[in-house]
Amino acid sequence: MATRKEHDFIGELEIPDNVYYGVQTFRAVDNFQMTGRRLKDYPFFVKAFVQIKKAAALSNRDCGVLDKEKAEAIAKACDRIIAGEFLDQFVVDMIQGGAGTSTNMNSNEVITNVALEMMGHSKGEYQYLHPNDHTNLGQSTNDAYPSSIKISSYMKLTELLASMEKLKTALEDKAKEFKDIIKMGRTELEDAVPTTLGNTFNAFASYIKSDIAKITAAREAMTYLNMGATAIGTGINCHPDYKFKVEKYLKEITGVEFKPAEDFIAATQDTADFVHVSGALKTAAVRLSKIANDLRLMNSGPRCGLGEINLPQMQPGSSIMPGKVNPVICEVVGEACYEVIGNDVTIMLCSERGEFELNAFEPGIGYALLNSIILLDNAMKTLCEKAIKKLTANPETCLKLVLGSVGIVTAFNPLIGYEKSASIAKEALQTGKAVGDICLERGYLSKEQIDKVLEPKNMLNPQMGK
Repeated sequence: MATRKEHDFIGELEIPDNVYYGVQTFRAVDNFQMTGRRLKDYPFFVKAFVQIKKAAALSNRDCGVLDKEKAEAIAKACDRIIAGEFLDQFVVDMIQGGAGTSTNMNSNEVITNVALEMMGHSKGEYQYLHPNDHTNLGQSTNDAYPSSIKISSYMKLTELLASMEKLKTALEDKAKEFKDIIKMGRTELEDAVPTTLGNTFNAFASYIKSDIAKITAAREAMTYLNMGATAIGTGINCHPDYKFKVEKYLKEITGVEFKPAEDFIAATQDTADFVHVSGALKTAAVRLSKIANDLRLMNSGPRCGLGEINLPQMQPGSSIMPGKVNPVICEVVGEACYEVIGNDVTIMLCSERGEFELNAFEPGIGYALLNSIILLDNAMKTLCEKAIKKLTANPETCLKLVLGSVGIVTAFNPLIGYEKSASIAKEALQTGKAVGDICLERGYLSKEQIDKVLEPKNMLNPQMGK
């Protein structure tokens, strides 16, 4: 295989001539073998990074610090990568030391070598176009890397919000479908008082609606970038007009109005925006897991559980027990949510490790945050399409459980008082008798009164003393 020689200040290396990355990427691949997941496995993250490089080149051209030929060669190379070419050349592990420098240099080297070939030169002929001097001009890893996390997070959060809207709509549809189905409410897994299956699904929809609002608000923090901050926020080696131009170009390229952070020094060292977004994702994960688990319990059976709903049968549930079907969709959604919750801890710890003018642990933040968004998006889609839209109810089972419950004795409280109602409940539990029969035997109420109190619809909205 043909090779070319490249060097950095550590020394010289032979680089296979068929690759577009260079010496610094080559070292990073050798140094960082953590997750087995590379930049190329996150194409939207690569795209965001390259969009930044294009905006930077055009801004530097406008500021007069990068000549037109070089700037446009960089921009055209970026366009090809944004369109999906050369993705396999982004080979650095997502988890890396150095605050993301290896990711930045992987991008700089690939863009530069693609541009060199377009200019009629060979890969590695950096005297014509240099990864650091030209492609990285006016930038540092310390502004380009967190900005790329923010841009890619914003885009993926937008996709997540669309999935959440679909799930909310599906839950609202089920709430309407099930609005007249009486079911037993439960607290601490014990019988409580009646409700409707519609109420249950409407509450689920309200969870998602609330989380849509929280994530939408948190997403706004991803629009404030520190492009132009360079190393520590002072803007060293950067044209003073650059930060305004780069935001303008980023808006043209991405369609989103990204803005300069108010304080570049603070923005370069502080990663609390990512903690804020992760917190919103964690809240959504907690609620989604709760929904999935409630569905799993309501579906339990088919004969020895609650059996209030029927989740779609997705696959055989056992290698030994014939006919068994498990609630696998609810289970996988729960597992995804736990991963999001765990990622939130990682993000919090990595953010806390920011020292002085930079947080060196941003790759850990980026990896965990992007994974959380992807997981939660997939979980929302999966629960919506493979569970909610296709599940059915068992109205007769729901009503039977209500009428056979001891918990409905609560409806007698306004008429006979707590003590008598508690006594009825105790006897019902000991004997298995229905609470209405015990109340009638004791002469507390007439049959007509009891039938009225225990009418399922009346129990949903009982009237005091009537």
